[in-house]
Amino acid sequence: MKAKIHVTLKSGVLDPQGKAVEQALGSLGFAGVSGVRQGKYIELDLDETDRAKAQANVEKMCEKLLANTVIENYSIDFAET
Repeated sequence: MKAKIHVTLKSGVLDPQGKAVEQALGSLGFAGVSGVRQGKYIELDLDETDRAKAQANVEKMCEKLLANTVIENYSIDFAET
């Protein structure tokens, strides 16, 4: 089973990297781009076959290491490998 995790900053948290990307895009001639937010994408291959157990384990991984839950949100999708 494969877990696909998207980690993004919570609303209201400043995103200096997103702002830098936004400004760089503008300087490269891409007009009309605003509100750029940067995040992380993580894929994990899991030996677990029980979806509920996999969900619980990946949530623990996100809470303990993969996401800073004070300032970040995360979402998890699963796919069969």
